[in-house]
Amino acid sequence: MNKAELIDAIAASAKLTKADSRKVLDAFITTTTKALKKGERVALIGFGSFSVVKRSARKGRNPQTGKVINIAAKKVAKFKAGAELKSAVK
Repeated sequence: MNKAELIDAIAASAKLTKADSRKVLDAFITTTTKALKKGERVALIGFGSFSVVKRSARKGRNPQTGKVINIAAKKVAKFKAGAELKSAVK
């Protein structure tokens, strides 16, 4: 499902217009992104939680040449599914 399909599904499920559904989805994405940039955790009970984790620097290998390369430390977004989502997907 892509963003346009998700907007259509939200509009049908919540009985909203597609324009309102797009605004809701965009607001959710923007708000979640801002919170993660601040290092905050976004938890949706039953669905899951978004957080930021720090990956430490490490050595890697270029698969084409086999040469060892240094991979810099960085922060990445992480999603952990909640219990209800896990059981629904089973």
